[in-house]
Amino acid sequence: MELDEARRGFGKMGFGCKHYRRRCRIRAPCCSDVFHCRHCHNESTKDGHELDRHAVESVICLVCDTEQPIGQVCTNCGVCMGEYFCRTCKFLDDDVDKEQYHCKDCGICRVGGRENFFHCQKCGSCYSITLRDKHRCIEDSMKNNCPICYEYLFDSLRETSVLRCGHTMHLQCFHEMLKHDKFTCPMCSMSIFDMEKFLSALDAEVSIGFLMPSLLAYVCWLVQGWIVCNDCRDTTRVYPGMAGQRKCCHCQSYNTCRVAPPVLPA
Repeated sequence: MELDEARRGFGKMGFGCKHYRRRCRIRAPCCSDVFHCRHCHNESTKDGHELDRHAVESVICLVCDTEQPIGQVCTNCGVCMGEYFCRTCKFLDDDVDKEQYHCKDCGICRVGGRENFFHCQKCGSCYSITLRDKHRCIEDSMKNNCPICYEYLFDSLRETSVLRCGHTMHLQCFHEMLKHDKFTCPMCSMSIFDMEKFLSALDAEVSIGFLMPSLLAYVCWLVQGWIVCNDCRDTTRVYPGMAGQRKCCHCQSYNTCRVAPPVLPA
């Protein structure tokens, strides 16, 4: 028994690639070449074709070099090729500290522990339980490319962030955006933070005439007419010389832009 356990655990975390630690390689059914994982395959193809994870049928044990139908334990040497194994996704991984789990609704394996996530049916993806009933739903919001780096988000290995508006992007890209003083969603222009303190400070500056007269006059000319708020989507009519002429009268936000006058029904 001890010998079997020792053989099963031989080489754990000692094999794999930059994406996963596992004791096998996969044969890609699309091109018949051998790779450590689907990401290694996708990064190496010249024509841009991607490997369907569910189509993988055979693996090659990295301990004894035996090719065999996909499974968790090598049929020849008895080594465990991955401490985590999902037969649905044809996925193996030795690094179980990731707390992998399979989500039936997503149709793929996720990391982070099943107890820490829930599947939002409308958004079509797993979100942190801290967002349950606390996020704005957008249908299939994760099945899009990140608006900053354009990588597909749904099965990305990088951590994602859900904005107040419901749109999603990589957390790393989110932080990079903040470094460039961008505080609105790249998709819909809604503010990504609660801007109450900032708006109060801006109100104070407007009320005491802090803005230079020439700049104030230019802004007054620029936005006379109608503005739409990017935060609440309400429209406001503004007039030349109005104090706070870029301010939404509904939610008090300055995150607005000029629009054509509304067309009234005949």
